[in-house]
Amino acid sequence: MDVQFHDFLTIGLLVVLEGLLSADNALVLAMLVLGLPRHEQQKALRYGIAGAFAFRIIAVLLAINLIQLTLVKLVGASYLIYLAYQHFFSGHSGGERHQIRAARPALGLSAFWATVVKVELTDLVFAVDSILVAVAMSPKTWVVITGGVLGIVAMRLVIGKLLALVRRYPALVDGAFVIVAWVGLKLLLEFMRAHGWIHFEVSKWWSFGLIAAIFVISYGYARRQGPADDSTDDEATELLQGARESEDRVEGKS
Repeated sequence: MDVQFHDFLTIGLLVVLEGLLSADNALVLAMLVLGLPRHEQQKALRYGIAGAFAFRIIAVLLAINLIQLTLVKLVGASYLIYLAYQHFFSGHSGGERHQIRAARPALGLSAFWATVVKVELTDLVFAVDSILVAVAMSPKTWVVITGGVLGIVAMRLVIGKLLALVRRYPALVDGAFVIVAWVGLKLLLEFMRAHGWIHFEVSKWWSFGLIAAIFVISYGYARRQGPADDSTDDEATELLQGARESEDRVEGKS
């Protein structure tokens, strides 16, 4: 294997790019696992990230075919826009929107495994672009895989911080779902551009700047609303766990 100094520079750049440009990915994944009891959130992320490692490696080896996966962006865009719509227009008042809703069973799976599947599929949607960029930066498979794997580890650390922040300031949830809606719209625009329906491109750096601005404004608003009471947060976690276990028992009996 031909190893050169600039290969390590490329790996470092890939890690930085993955960390910076996956802010939207990290936030969406944090929102997906937030409905699980706290002790299961990290476990769901671990399983999801393990799947992400496997997918990234396979995708790099098949990168030449990734350009044909534009349909993945349409599906991902539809799902993220649906999540944001459900959050803002499900008939809940502002205070109720800030309450974390328990994850629910789906497709015959428990709430936990249904959440893990959502994390896996969401990462697949976000991975397409980052892998294509990585392949364009280096022709060496080991460089691209190493940079991608380390980038996922960096993103995992970001998700942990975001989870703690949203639990601390529940009013931040609204801002998070505004970002989720924007990410869905961006994926939709990318799908339309790939098919020649539109001819302008949303710069990744412009998108990152917008996400950062929304997050800062939301964080300022959430700080003014004040932090969550720790005892209330613990009680909510227990209620979430109890509700989820009850649903699982009902599902098992039916």
